[in-house]
Amino acid sequence: MKRRMTVLFMFTVVLALALAGCGTKNSDSSAGGSSGSSDKYKVILITMDSTDQHWVSLDKGARKAADELGNVEYKWMAPDKKDDAQQIERVNNAIADGADAILIAANGPDAITASLEEAKNQGIKLIYVDSPANTEALATFSTDNLAAGKTAGEEMLKALQAKGITEGKIGIVNINSATDTTQKREAGFREAFKGTAFEILETQYGEGDVAKSQDIADNYLSQGVVGIFGANEGSTVGVGNAIKGSGQSVIGVGFDKSDAVLSLVKDGSLVAVMAQNPDVMGYEGMKAAVKALRGEEITETSVDTGAAVITKDNLP
Repeated sequence: MKRRMTVLFMFTVVLALALAGCGTKNSDSSAGGSSGSSDKYKVILITMDSTDQHWVSLDKGARKAADELGNVEYKWMAPDKKDDAQQIERVNNAIADGADAILIAANGPDAITASLEEAKNQGIKLIYVDSPANTEALATFSTDNLAAGKTAGEEMLKALQAKGITEGKIGIVNINSATDTTQKREAGFREAFKGTAFEILETQYGEGDVAKSQDIADNYLSQGVVGIFGANEGSTVGVGNAIKGSGQSVIGVGFDKSDAVLSLVKDGSLVAVMAQNPDVMGYEGMKAAVKALRGEEITETSVDTGAAVITKDNLP
């Protein structure tokens, strides 16, 4: 009897060990990816809003990298409009959701800082895509906005000179007075007109909303401007719509390459736009986040993802 119980006990132990081995294999398989690791990293992207095509492209880039890496649980969290309080809420939700890393395009450099510092205190890796805040991150992937803004100004200046216009008023439609990226674009744009006879009017803010931006542009047009600059996608569409609706021969220049923006370039309502590469921001940002989570060094911590001029002559 004693011998029979001993054999039964040994059989049970062997069976348990075998089942445990099977369980380990299943765990590795479900993790996926080519890294050979069973770790599943939770990475959350937080953008300024969920509506601009710019952010949709950035999400696609991040998702592509996550799919290639295989061991990433990826989410995109975004406010329905550009709003500091809503973005702070998304950061707090990401912390509560157990994020291992956050990719973020900060709506403003200051308002969100405390929430991001809390995330870092919780051990969450922080990567900036498109727009940084005033707290240190492991890396930033964005356009050189000062240089791109200056190029936009030079494109407007070139178009004005081609029409024989050497002086006049120029309006600027921006998101707000805080967003780092668009403030740099505006600074670069203004720099292009230094030493000329053109008058840059006081900047007006439309929160990146197309309708509000169009109202601002309509007001500029009533003041007899010769050009209007839109600092982001929503601002640019608003500017283009206003120029198109007015029938005036005013030079419109802006940023981003959404379908609506490109349509306005095609019909001549906008002379030129600066096309960024948000998909590259998302893709490279995701790869950097996972590299950090694996304990690997991020060698390039400030990456210019590039921008190109799009006109009627080189529409994609």
